[in-house]
Amino acid sequence: MYYWDLFFLLYGVLILIVGVLIGVAFLTLLERKVLGYIQLRKGPNKVGFIGVPQPFSDAIKLFTKEQTYPVMSNFYLYYFSPVFNLFLSLLVWLCVPFFSMFFSFSLGALYFLCCASLSVYTVMLAGWSSNSNYSMLGSLRAVAQTISYEVSLALTMLSFLILVMGLNLLDFKIYQSMEWFIFLCLPLCMIWFVSSLAETNRTPFDFAEGESELVSGFNVEYSGGGFALIFLAEYSSILFMSMLCCLLFLGSNFEVYIFFVLLGFVSFLWVWVRGTLPRYRYDKLMYLAWKSYLPVVLNYLLFFLGMKIFICAWLI
Repeated sequence: MYYWDLFFLLYGVLILIVGVLIGVAFLTLLERKVLGYIQLRKGPNKVGFIGVPQPFSDAIKLFTKEQTYPVMSNFYLYYFSPVFNLFLSLLVWLCVPFFSMFFSFSLGALYFLCCASLSVYTVMLAGWSSNSNYSMLGSLRAVAQTISYEVSLALTMLSFLILVMGLNLLDFKIYQSMEWFIFLCLPLCMIWFVSSLAETNRTPFDFAEGESELVSGFNVEYSGGGFALIFLAEYSSILFMSMLCCLLFLGSNFEVYIFFVLLGFVSFLWVWVRGTLPRYRYDKLMYLAWKSYLPVVLNYLLFFLGMKIFICAWLI
């Protein structure tokens, strides 16, 4: 019986990973189409029916290209950093609360924070091992940015964990059955969204990949398969953060179709922001994290904590 359980568990993980990778493929197509229409052009429309197979042809092209390795690079770290980056971005999906036979995470929020904090090491090592000034600068920026915004991200999540009094992500479904958290805490929702943009190194916070100043940043020496793996990891993180936004603020009900429509809409917001806003200035990015978001989130955290203590004392 134990072996069958293990088999179904691994089968579920495989289906999840394949589903995420297919979702990532179509998210890239959505991004290119939306950016095309924002810039008054068509986007990919030559391959197949209105360009639908375009992401798969891109993947085949990237993985069959010749791999180039910098002569002075630290080869093994350079080679395995993108692999671990993708591995971590797929591993974080295991905390998704499934109702079927799958992993049961009573500490899902803690698991997410651990996996999210580990991903910064892969970017740092990818930039350092390339032995290029541009990639080193990009990785240093990514480390500073990720650490700064992880603080506001963790404290925002902690505020809601105090509200639901648990670390299981399934608790959010119970507490949002009558009212979504976005209506109760709109400022926190906006802070979470902007911090998620900064955490996933997306426009207007894409300083680690600043093409205009760092020639593509930490991934400047990567080509072919290595670049494709970094690309997949980034878009997998975007999809996961979109799912987490829906989980924390937009009802968290996996049983209804509207949840997945909302997930698609939040993913679209990532693309919309990229097509609309210019790149932020780096010093303002840091000021935003430490001087604006941190005080607001700490105030909310103390407010929720005081409210919970008051309610518990009143009930006793």
